[in-house]
Amino acid sequence: MDLPAPQFSRRRLEGDDRDRSVCDRCGFVDYVNPRIVVGAVVAVGEQILLCWRAIEPRRGFWTLPAGYMESGETIEEAIKREAREEACADLALDRVLAIYTIARISQVQILYRASLAQPGFAPGPESLEVALFEFDAIPWSELAFPTVHWALRHHEAARGQTDFAPFGNCPEPAR
Repeated sequence: MDLPAPQFSRRRLEGDDRDRSVCDRCGFVDYVNPRIVVGAVVAVGEQILLCWRAIEPRRGFWTLPAGYMESGETIEEAIKREAREEACADLALDRVLAIYTIARISQVQILYRASLAQPGFAPGPESLEVALFEFDAIPWSELAFPTVHWALRHHEAARGQTDFAPFGNCPEPAR
């Protein structure tokens, strides 16, 4: 038996504060919620691990090992998976470094402070190169996203601290 295809229209439901896509036939509400990006500032001694992006967006720019969570993953599992995919790295997670909200692109970014659980790293399929940088030698003008700048500066501000509140958005806008 063929069911009729759903037909959606945008409307505001009673008690809601925004328009939603609602199926005109059955009333199903197609909620669209922010995507969660997770990653880590990985310290190796006094150096930071960065990945040179092999994929869009921002191919050819440096970033942290990070990416979208998958359904069924914990934050920690997702961070470790992203580090394996991008840097062939096995991470030891320390604590939450920062939580950023980028409303313009409907993202929540959760960044941890981490170190290598096992020595070694190499470019994964999403990276052209993976390298360690002293803080003063980070290629700041070649970083992929404003939140990478924020996370690196927040990591530096918390260096040596074992107890700090997670950082949040910086005043400059995220693009």
